[in-house]
Amino acid sequence: MDEVLGSEYATPKGGYRRLILPQPMSLLGTGLPDVETELMAQLGPDTVFMMGDNPALSPMPEKPKLLDFFRRRFTPFTRAHLLQSAMVALKSGMEEKVVLACLLHDIANGALIRVDHGYWGAQLIEPYVSEEVSWAVRHHQALRFFADESVGYKYPDAYIKFFGPEYEPEDYVKRAYETARQHRWYMTSRLITLNDLYSFDPNVTVDPEQFTDVIGRHFRQPKEGLGFDGSPVAHMWRTMIWPNNLL
Repeated sequence: MDEVLGSEYATPKGGYRRLILPQPMSLLGTGLPDVETELMAQLGPDTVFMMGDNPALSPMPEKPKLLDFFRRRFTPFTRAHLLQSAMVALKSGMEEKVVLACLLHDIANGALIRVDHGYWGAQLIEPYVSEEVSWAVRHHQALRFFADESVGYKYPDAYIKFFGPEYEPEDYVKRAYETARQHRWYMTSRLITLNDLYSFDPNVTVDPEQFTDVIGRHFRQPKEGLGFDGSPVAHMWRTMIWPNNLL
């Protein structure tokens, strides 16, 4: 258990064993023991909870930009998925707004939260992109469950494997799909699902720098750095900077 939840790291004030308490949502329904009580009992002169920079993670710049999160905080799986999806859109000749939307569509999965990831992702980027791009990211969550033969999109085979052949989306997802289907930006969001790689090549590496110009034209990077600009979503970016903080 200690290998997962706590490790020994050197600090400027001396050696401490700094414990990482998993977020409550990651434990609910798992049947795992009450790790909070267990870890609390381990605190002492040489054992504390993790706060601040975790030496096991790459340090973030003082004023982090979007691609810093891709390089230093996103899981390798999500990073490869987003970069390859955006590259497919780019090579297909999609408009830059679609390329950006593909680059950002699963951003919440990268280092924040998976549940309702389209909504979380849209909130993360809302102050920094056009309303159309954030809308598209939000609604791709519902659209991916529904086929659209007009553009050649079918229900992903991967979802049958992930969720089982009998799975049906919740009613709120169905309602969101019906609403999005009538919206003027429907196709922008639909193109995310069309370029969304549900099975991507683990041997293909895409350099994030290839999207520097697209990001520069369509993503408003705050001069203070993401997480420190006082926006309504700054705390979400800070959570990705320090994901192991106790509080």
